[in-house]
Amino acid sequence: MKGDIDYSLYLVTDSTPAILKGRDLVDVVEAAVKGGVGCVQLRDKTGDTAELTSIARRLHEVTRKYRVPLLINDRVDVALAVRCEGVHIGQDDMELAVARQLLGPDAVIGVTVSTVEEALRACEGGADYLGIGTVYATATKTNTKNIIGAAGVQEILGAIAEVGASVQTVCIGGIDESNVQRILYQSGSPQKALDGVALVSAIVGVPDPEAAARNLLSLVKTHADSYKTPTRTESDTVIRSDFGLFVPAIIKKIHGNTPLSHNMTNLVVQNFAANVALAIGASPIMANYGEEAADLCKLGGSLVINMGSVDPVGLANYVKALKAYNIARQPVVFDPVGAGATAVRRAAVKTIMAEGYLDVIKGNEGEIRTVWGNHEAQQRGVDSSSTLDTDQKTALVAALATREKNVIIMTGKSDFVSDGQRTFRIDNGHEYLGAVTGTGCVLGTAISAAIAVYEEDKLEAAVAAMLLFEIAAEVAAARADVKGPGTFLPAFLDELYNLRQATARGEVGWLQRAKMTSVAKRENTGS
Repeated sequence: MKGDIDYSLYLVTDSTPAILKGRDLVDVVEAAVKGGVGCVQLRDKTGDTAELTSIARRLHEVTRKYRVPLLINDRVDVALAVRCEGVHIGQDDMELAVARQLLGPDAVIGVTVSTVEEALRACEGGADYLGIGTVYATATKTNTKNIIGAAGVQEILGAIAEVGASVQTVCIGGIDESNVQRILYQSGSPQKALDGVALVSAIVGVPDPEAAARNLLSLVKTHADSYKTPTRTESDTVIRSDFGLFVPAIIKKIHGNTPLSHNMTNLVVQNFAANVALAIGASPIMANYGEEAADLCKLGGSLVINMGSVDPVGLANYVKALKAYNIARQPVVFDPVGAGATAVRRAAVKTIMAEGYLDVIKGNEGEIRTVWGNHEAQQRGVDSSSTLDTDQKTALVAALATREKNVIIMTGKSDFVSDGQRTFRIDNGHEYLGAVTGTGCVLGTAISAAIAVYEEDKLEAAVAAMLLFEIAAEVAAARADVKGPGTFLPAFLDELYNLRQATARGEVGWLQRAKMTSVAKRENTGS
């Protein structure tokens, strides 16, 4: 059986009353196995040896009937007593070599890992599979060392592939039907993908474990079809072939569809963001209460999380809204404002990125470097001094977009935007944008409108919004009535509106101002 195990849907048991709700664990497991679970781990950290052995024997009768392996968490003695297929051990449990010596070469031994070092050590030690996590926060396991998110899983998988290890892998921690496809999508790479997911309460804690398992297995098996990204060839040097074609098409779709732009942003820019949304043809709503997102996400728009407030209540609201939009498969723009300024903000970025999928991440150099994971990129407030050269900026946005499987935008004197396959530099805009509070924040609002109507290519959508936004700034700044930042702001709103209306009429001469070039991806991020 050892070489024939299907790890696609791996069940880890939980015997706590709050989860089982008076049901018999063996009955729950049998129902789950009928629904498609391919591997079962008995995990019980509180039961005594006699009780645990009794439950394990009953479970093994069920799993043998369905030709599914039963593994015991930590307890090699129990595994030997019931003669089940193997064990799963954590970093603080029995050493892998000792477990192998006691159980023999035919036993299945899995190891929990949360770092590259732990993963490589387990591979060298002969682990049959790795349980990678904790991916997301979860109430079923409180002694987690850290939450690693999709990026952490991806890093471990990449390291395993690099050394050529053939070990099987599953990830665990906070996975359910709302995010199972996303973690499989985000963590995978051409070199190595997860072999499955391990779940606890999403199966054990629901009224119908069989139906839950069947649904989850279907999601696992079809995840590759759930997140579509455009396929580009190496010969692609510009987006499509002419941004003069797709930019007007996207702006016309905003004009005609009036998409909802749900902004969770700070008080300083709420009015400005609403006016920008109206000027480009979107329908704004400023709603920072996360509970509202469950209804708002059904209206076909997009969400902007502008990390202006990082207090515990605000962060909890961001997470609720993010999860709601992910479940509805509606796009999310994340602006990690001042991400590198404080430890609190750096932790908030990590939490938001671990809790959901972000279609677009937009920030200045310091913010993007913090998102990448460089905590040396200290910021003064929301400002960012530029220390990277063009090649390094190009490499950083491309590498981050590849890791997160989304669109990354680094703003500055020159803007860099990438989806990991295509990377572009935009040199439009005007210095007045940097002299008015909130222009960077409301760029996220403009982008949210574009991706709401044009999800088929989020990079093109982002570029369309950026060109409209920045060329409108140039046109506004050149007006005779604009004398400085104070007179610039209303003129900027005017020109956003004017360019949108002109585009709707088929007048696109303003695009001749566009300064966008393709830039090659470099290996060194310089981050």
